[in-house]
Amino acid sequence: MPELKESSNKNFFYYLQRYLLQSAPAASASYTLIGGVIIFGMIGFYLDNRNDTMPWLTLLGLIIGLVIGFYAIAKTLWAK
Repeated sequence: MPELKESSNKNFFYYLQRYLLQSAPAASASYTLIGGVIIFGMIGFYLDNRNDTMPWLTLLGLIIGLVIGFYAIAKTLWAK
Protein backbone atom coordinates (compact mmCIF):
# COMPACT_ATOMS: atom_id res chain seq x y z
CA MET A 1 0.00 0.00 0.00
CA PRO A 2 2.72 2.59 0.68
CA GLU A 3 3.80 2.34 -2.96
CA LEU A 4 0.34 3.41 -4.10
CA LYS A 5 0.40 6.47 -1.86
CA GLU A 6 3.91 7.44 -3.00
CA SER A 7 2.90 7.01 -6.63
CA SER A 8 -0.20 9.09 -6.04
CA ASN A 9 1.88 11.89 -4.50
CA LYS A 10 4.29 11.83 -7.43
CA ASN A 11 1.39 12.07 -9.88
CA PHE A 12 -0.12 14.95 -7.93
CA PHE A 13 3.10 16.95 -7.92
CA TYR A 14 3.76 16.14 -11.57
CA TYR A 15 0.36 17.47 -12.65
CA LEU A 16 0.63 20.45 -10.31
CA GLN A 17 3.98 21.36 -11.84
CA ARG A 18 2.56 21.02 -15.37
CA TYR A 19 -0.41 23.21 -14.46
CA LEU A 20 1.78 25.89 -12.91
CA LEU A 21 4.14 25.94 -15.88
CA GLN A 22 1.24 26.32 -18.28
CA SER A 23 -0.39 29.11 -16.29
CA ALA A 24 2.79 31.08 -15.56
CA PRO A 25 2.66 33.37 -18.64
CA ALA A 26 -0.94 34.39 -17.91
CA ALA A 27 -0.12 35.04 -14.26
CA SER A 28 2.87 37.14 -15.24
CA ALA A 29 0.80 39.22 -17.65
CA SER A 30 -1.91 39.81 -15.06
CA TYR A 31 0.69 40.86 -12.47
CA THR A 32 2.11 43.29 -15.02
CA LEU A 33 -1.35 44.77 -15.58
CA ILE A 34 -2.07 45.15 -11.87
CA GLY A 35 1.43 46.42 -11.08
CA GLY A 36 1.46 48.88 -13.95
CA VAL A 37 -1.86 50.42 -12.96
CA ILE A 38 -0.87 50.67 -9.29
CA ILE A 39 2.65 52.01 -9.85
CA PHE A 40 1.84 54.51 -12.60
CA GLY A 41 -1.33 55.57 -10.78
CA MET A 42 0.70 56.29 -7.66
CA ILE A 43 3.31 58.20 -9.65
CA GLY A 44 0.57 60.26 -11.28
CA PHE A 45 -1.07 60.91 -7.91
CA TYR A 46 2.24 62.05 -6.43
CA LEU A 47 2.92 64.38 -9.35
CA ASP A 48 -0.64 65.74 -9.15
CA ASN A 49 -0.22 66.58 -5.48
CA ARG A 50 3.15 68.16 -6.13
CA ASN A 51 2.03 70.26 -9.12
CA ASP A 52 -1.58 70.89 -8.01
CA THR A 53 -3.00 69.51 -11.27
CA MET A 54 -5.56 67.05 -9.84
CA PRO A 55 -6.72 64.66 -11.47
CA TRP A 56 -4.97 64.89 -14.82
CA LEU A 57 -1.63 63.27 -14.08
CA THR A 58 -3.32 60.54 -12.04
CA LEU A 59 -5.53 59.72 -15.01
CA LEU A 60 -2.53 59.82 -17.33
CA GLY A 61 -0.65 57.46 -15.02
CA LEU A 62 -3.59 55.05 -14.90
CA ILE A 63 -3.90 55.09 -18.69
CA ILE A 64 -0.18 54.44 -19.13
CA GLY A 65 -0.40 51.57 -16.64
CA LEU A 66 -3.36 50.08 -18.52
CA VAL A 67 -1.57 50.35 -21.86
CA ILE A 68 1.53 48.63 -20.48
CA GLY A 69 -0.59 45.92 -18.86
CA PHE A 70 -2.67 45.25 -21.95
CA TYR A 71 0.49 45.16 -24.04
CA ALA A 72 1.87 42.44 -21.75
CA ILE A 73 -1.38 40.48 -22.03
CA ALA A 74 -1.43 40.81 -25.83
CA LYS A 75 2.20 39.75 -26.05
CA THR A 76 1.40 36.67 -23.96
CA LEU A 77 -1.68 35.76 -25.99
CA TRP A 78 0.00 36.17 -29.36
CA ALA A 79 3.26 34.47 -28.39
CA LYS A 80 2.05 31.02 -29.41
